[in-house]
Amino acid sequence: MKIILTGGGTAGHVVPNLALVPGLLAAGFEIEYIGGKGGMEQALVEDAGIVFHAISVGKLRRYFSLKNFSDGFKVIKGVAEARKLLKKIKPNVVFSKGGFVPVPVVFAAKMAKIPVVIHESDITVGLANRLAIPHAQKICYVFPESLAALPKNKAVWTGTPLRAEILGGSALAGAKICGFEAEKPVIMVIGGSSGSASINSLLRQALPNLITNFNIIHVCGKGNLDESLENSSYRQFEYITKGIGDLFAYSKVVVSRAGSNSLAEILALNKPNILIPLPKSVSRGDQILNAQSFEKQGFSVVLTEENLSPDMLVEAINSTFENRGIFRAAMAKSPAATDASRLIIDIIKEVSAESD
Repeated sequence: MKIILTGGGTAGHVVPNLALVPGLLAAGFEIEYIGGKGGMEQALVEDAGIVFHAISVGKLRRYFSLKNFSDGFKVIKGVAEARKLLKKIKPNVVFSKGGFVPVPVVFAAKMAKIPVVIHESDITVGLANRLAIPHAQKICYVFPESLAALPKNKAVWTGTPLRAEILGGSALAGAKICGFEAEKPVIMVIGGSSGSASINSLLRQALPNLITNFNIIHVCGKGNLDESLENSSYRQFEYITKGIGDLFAYSKVVVSRAGSNSLAEILALNKPNILIPLPKSVSRGDQILNAQSFEKQGFSVVLTEENLSPDMLVEAINSTFENRGIFRAAMAKSPAATDASRLIIDIIKEVSAESD
C-alpha cells in the first residue's frame, strides 16, 4: 500500500504527519510527501527520511488582495503538478493535515478518484479544510466543538497524533541540554515554530524578575537569538527538533501560543501552562477559541497579547507555578485521546482498503 502525506506552511501542519510515520510504516505503507515549493516542510520531511515532492501552491486569504488572483493561478498549476505526481505514484490514499499547501493535492486526488482523509485540529474549520471536506471520505477532528461544523457521516474524533519524542522525554536529559548552574524550577517559553516577536520581547523584559526564582528555557524562533542576554539561568534555542521532549519533561510550567498541536502536547504531558493566543489582527481567531476551551476546562491560564505587560507575565508565571497541582489535576481528568496515531491509522487503513 502507498500513502501520500501532505500539509505545510507551518510546522503545525507537518509535525503531526511525521508523527504518523512510524505507525504507517509498521502497517506496511510506503510513504511519500507532497508539499509546497520553497516551503519549510521540505527540510522537516527530508530529515525524517521521507521522499518529498514540491508543487506550486497559493495562499488562501479571507480578505481582498491582488495576490489572490496570482495565487489562484498557482493553485491551478499545483493541481496539474499534483495530478501528474499521483498518476506516477499511484497511492491508495492521501492524508491531508490542512493549511493552504494540500488544497491542490486534495483536488487532484478527487480527480484521480483517490480517497482522501483530512485532519482538522482547531475548533473552527480552516478555509483550506472547508474546501477539502466535500472531497474527503473521512475527517478527523480534535475539539468536540468542531463537530457542529462537520458532516456527521464523515467526522471521527481522534485527537492529534503526537511525536514519540514528545511523550518519551527525560528531565535528566533536559537538564544536560540546558546546563543551568542553579537548581531552580524551569519555565519553558515557546512562541510557535517560527517564534513570536511580541512574546520574545515581553519575556526578555521580564527576565530580571523571572530569573530570581526560575530557570528559563526560551524557544525564540530562527534568527531571534539575543546573545547579549545569555546567563546561567536563561537558555535560548531557535528551534528544537531532537530533545524537545526532554525540555518538556524538565519544565514545570510552559508558556505557549495556542496552536492545536501545542495544546495536544501540553495536555498529553500534563503540563501547567499559560497560553498567549495569536490575536485576531493577525489570524482567523482559531487560537483564541482553542485557548478559551482549555481555560474553560481548567487546564490553562489565558493572557491577551494586546494588553499584556512584562509584570503581568511575571505574575501569571508565579501564580501558575504556585497552583500547578490544580492544573495537573484538571488535565488528568481529560478524556482526550492518548493514542490518536493508532486511531487515525486505523481510519487510513479502512479508507485505503475500500479503494482497492
